[in-house]
Amino acid sequence: MTSLPRPLTELSADEARRIVLRAQGFLGAQDRRAGVRGVLRHLGAVQLDTISVLARSHELVPYARLGAVGRKTVEQAYWSSSPSAGGAAAPHAFEYWSHAACILPVEEWPHFAFRRRAYRARPHWNHELPDGTYDQVVKQLRAEGPLTATDLGGAKKTSEWWDWSGTKVAVERALMYGEVVCVERRGWKRVYDLAERAIPASLLHDDLDDAECLRRLVRLAGQALGVGTRADIADYHRLRGDQVDAVIADSGLVPVTVRGWGRPGTGKAAGRRLGARPAADAWADPVALATVPRGRHRTTLLSPFDSLVWERARTERIFDFTHRLEAYTPKPKRVHGYFAMPVLAGGRLVGRVDPAREGGTLVAKQVTVDGVRAVPAVAQALVEAASWVDCADVRVERVDAPQLREALVTEISRLLG
Repeated sequence: MTSLPRPLTELSADEARRIVLRAQGFLGAQDRRAGVRGVLRHLGAVQLDTISVLARSHELVPYARLGAVGRKTVEQAYWSSSPSAGGAAAPHAFEYWSHAACILPVEEWPHFAFRRRAYRARPHWNHELPDGTYDQVVKQLRAEGPLTATDLGGAKKTSEWWDWSGTKVAVERALMYGEVVCVERRGWKRVYDLAERAIPASLLHDDLDDAECLRRLVRLAGQALGVGTRADIADYHRLRGDQVDAVIADSGLVPVTVRGWGRPGTGKAAGRRLGARPAADAWADPVALATVPRGRHRTTLLSPFDSLVWERARTERIFDFTHRLEAYTPKPKRVHGYFAMPVLAGGRLVGRVDPAREGGTLVAKQVTVDGVRAVPAVAQALVEAASWVDCADVRVERVDAPQLREALVTEISRLLG
């Protein structure tokens, strides 16, 4: 790699975009030997979500970076344990509240001490905790080992999903406090165990004060993002702006400006005026600034919950691409579909696909293609995704630009052979 001149305090929007892509694992040679666990450690947080179309989002994230890694391999990489130095099984990851409900590398347990303390000091909760239930849950986990909320005595009082049983309230409160940890998902149910049993002894502490927790999380967010505004960095682990402001100068990140990241305007129309947009203040990982990002770009479908695109304002700023999840939008009001997945190719977002599966066929229910030049990339992304989920065929239904449908179908047929 070629060294950039130092000190570097100003980046073009294109330079920043390439730094972001490399930091997120989409540009240049990736260490595939590190596999899914390497992706998790590199990103620092992989968001979980209940929606499953091609696969669940936490499976789509490593797929987007590594290619067709087996889905069972993904789950085992997150949740299986390895013998520790003392001989006991040590997990590689745990689930906790970060950007949202996220899988986190187990090494980050100490960094969330500030959040555990805040939960313990919280005066009001949405769910009532019945007397004695908390202690009973902890006692049962100690006696019986890892259990789901159902195993513990039930998750719900009624059929209404928000109406938790006392047991569910207790075990979730214990998870927030850090006395209990989620060690895996089983049939999408959380499996709980005592933190004292699941977290390695060297990590099981709340010794870091709030400032040090925040400093480390800000640094890790900056490294995962490559370069980001204050708001970008705060959003990564859902920190408050004032928390970031208090520690960012001592975080190890360096201040930069990015030309073309300033307001006003977002989206396609504004994107055509990027050259006229002002610079924006940002922070960058100094290691990311030390070399020019080079190498091959990934072509892939992205989960809307992928950390490359999970923040809408940042996605618009970096890629001139406006995207929103419409799963919770009433069907008549959807524009791009229930679970429209952005298509990444050549370091750009070049389209969207709203996918489904019917037996051995991947169905592209709705496709947006950013011009005829993007057709081969969208076709490649669809065919690779189909192979990953064991579909032998791809059917294209609606294309927003109907004149591109024939070219897309023809290219898919060619790739399928």
